[in-house]
Amino acid sequence: MKLSDLKCKSAKPRNKQYKLFDGGGLYLRVRANGSKLWQMKYRYLNKEKTLSIGQYPLISLAQARQARDDAKRLLMQNPPIDPMAHKAENKRQAIRKVENTFKAVALEWHALNKDRWSDNYAYKIQKGLELNVFPHIGSRPIAEITPPELLNDCLKKIEKRGSLDIAGRTRQICGQVFRYGIQTGKCEWNPAENLRGALKTRKTKHFRTLNIKEVPDFLKALERNEARLFERTRRAVWLSLYTFCRPVEIRKARWEDFDFDEALWTIPAEIMKMRREHIVPLSRQALAVLEEQKKEVEILNTPWVFPSQVRPREPMSDGTVNKAIKRLGFGKDMVAHGFRALARTTIREKLHYDSEAIECQLAHKAAGPLGEAYNRTQFLDVRKIMMQDWSDYLDALA
Repeated sequence: MKLSDLKCKSAKPRNKQYKLFDGGGLYLRVRANGSKLWQMKYRYLNKEKTLSIGQYPLISLAQARQARDDAKRLLMQNPPIDPMAHKAENKRQAIRKVENTFKAVALEWHALNKDRWSDNYAYKIQKGLELNVFPHIGSRPIAEITPPELLNDCLKKIEKRGSLDIAGRTRQICGQVFRYGIQTGKCEWNPAENLRGALKTRKTKHFRTLNIKEVPDFLKALERNEARLFERTRRAVWLSLYTFCRPVEIRKARWEDFDFDEALWTIPAEIMKMRREHIVPLSRQALAVLEEQKKEVEILNTPWVFPSQVRPREPMSDGTVNKAIKRLGFGKDMVAHGFRALARTTIREKLHYDSEAIECQLAHKAAGPLGEAYNRTQFLDVRKIMMQDWSDYLDALA
């Protein structure tokens, strides 16, 4: 006789546990302590097995019957599926989903890559995720996130703030997290790839830089110093011109990284954008700037080539050179980072050096399959001559 809700509810415990059968292998096991458990007997590959369905009354009679019917349907498939193994796999998948949230996978990806990034870049990536992504999809299983969810719940909210560049970069970063998720088996697809063209874009703005025809006026202004810049600030501008290094590399230059005998500056990996050591050949003009700077700061007992005017144990602030350019009257046309573009274009067009040597001196990643095969001394002999030619060219313009 089939069970009823009343019979299940009124079943009393006995000295020994017993079973109340409902048919099709389903029964209610009543234990001596009064607890009641739905179970199902079945045969899989000629072996008798028992499937636990759940506690009564948390699992009702109707729900238990539904679970029994679902199990029978699995057994009827060709080939048959073991209901116990199916239940265990579903549990494993559920646990994986809870553990493999977007936030968990993103933090794992970040930890894997941060050693090859600069500290500043690693911080920006993590801060961007914490501010713009984790509050919206961080707790979601990464395998369940869809393109519309990523777009509407996350990226569009950034776009509505007017932060178009940040929205675009966030999509790219999310795409890298999803790719890592695919590689590690935590998800099967990359929803960010399906969002190309789904966000507004702003016309690309390159760092402002001078036209080569304007450089003589800039050099004269720097030489006359009617803006009354500090001498160490002027030298930082000169070194930026002669080496066309990134502003952070100039302001965090340390005396220990310079070899005056070999005329080489070895910038440590932790300062570089691509997290790899970089060699800068120094022209006679660059060495002269450094020698003058050393005379000024050697009594300060500071590791920095260009220490702060107020706190000499710290490097100059990141806006010092840009402020100097403004005070010289060229702020609308030039920023410190623009020295790189100026040198790149001029050395190629006026001095006729190959792009490979220029890009290597700029510490740019080479295009193509050899891009990762980085050699710290690549084109070094050519670059030594090129950097001297560049400084001589600037002096000739002045």
